[in-house]
Amino acid sequence: MSKSHGELPDADFYDFEALLSPAEKAKLAQLREFLAAEVVPHAVGWWNDAQFPAHILPKIAALDLAAPDRRSYSHLFTGLVVAEMTRVDTSLATFFLVHHDLFVQALIDFGSAEQQERMLADAVALRSTGAFALTEPDHGSDVAGGMATTARRVMDDGGTHWVLNGAKRWIGNGTFCQRMLLWAKDAETGQVRGFFLDANLPGVSRVKIENKIALRTVQNADITLTDVRVPEADRITSVNSFEDTNKLLLGSRISVAWQAVGQQLAAFDIARAYAIKRQQFGRPIASFQLIQSQLVTMLGNATSSLAMMVRIAGLQDASVDGGAVSGGQLRPSMAQVALAKAHTTAAMRETVALGRSILGGNGIVSDYGMAKVFADAEAIYTYEGSHEINTLITGRAITGISAIV
Repeated sequence: MSKSHGELPDADFYDFEALLSPAEKAKLAQLREFLAAEVVPHAVGWWNDAQFPAHILPKIAALDLAAPDRRSYSHLFTGLVVAEMTRVDTSLATFFLVHHDLFVQALIDFGSAEQQERMLADAVALRSTGAFALTEPDHGSDVAGGMATTARRVMDDGGTHWVLNGAKRWIGNGTFCQRMLLWAKDAETGQVRGFFLDANLPGVSRVKIENKIALRTVQNADITLTDVRVPEADRITSVNSFEDTNKLLLGSRISVAWQAVGQQLAAFDIARAYAIKRQQFGRPIASFQLIQSQLVTMLGNATSSLAMMVRIAGLQDASVDGGAVSGGQLRPSMAQVALAKAHTTAAMRETVALGRSILGGNGIVSDYGMAKVFADAEAIYTYEGSHEINTLITGRAITGISAIV
């Protein structure tokens, strides 16, 4: 017996949300209500215009979703928040994870007591915004060893300062943030240093990257640093090498894999609704076997990706001392996370392509939503470790041989 569209099962076909606590379910429902009212009606317009909706930041802050580990939320809940935001608008979710998972989390994990006192409350409440400045014009996957941006320590009558020179590229939130978590190579020691850089210091130039086909709402910037003097008080003293950032990057990579889940849920939602409504040959295209097969493939991809991420969240929740087991090994390991990011984004690519196909010609205009989902997927496939790099990280773990020079 057929069901009406309103009675159809949710894309969470195996009801993984049942694993959440009652408080987490209520908070997720609150987020959905906010997104439906404040984001859904406007997201395509923001994307078309390549404009960031700064006016809704106080409303996002009021949801009280930042720094979830301090509110005893599970990692499953945290991941589902990212997926649900992505399901509605990938750009907004990207802003959220860049600011919270990278900048705010770095303040929590690496910031000194003085830095936290000075910056953390405003960042959590979104009274100030942060960015993560790592990638460079000529260094992406190899930036850890090939970083060209330099930091030179200078001691004078004004105390200890660091002089930064170089360039960063693809910096999300970079056009409007107040601070950047910026990485540079110590000119004296060759070690990578981290700074909570005041983005408005003299010598910092920020230019918006134009003509993107994905994440158009996100304000990515080219950053140029010319003799920028940064006080010692803004250096991250607990970071002495790039290896110190692994916990932070692991968490960010997990969040992007959750975005791949959200993208697939969005594609399935749009494609199913369209297939039920769209009439061809005198009946809904959902009545055709090939369309049903495509929808089932999309749902299978989304469900398997979600299941993988639920297990990753379980490993996080079972971890000891905030993510480490005996010997200091991260749990889940970077290889486990790399496999999740590679697998979910590959599945996502197939899912959004099937969704676009179901919409036919209407799938290439943003009016119907699918074109936006289809295009944004390409960014997720690439950032926070490209598919190829994440594959090689896992390959190294399972063979003991590195294919990365």
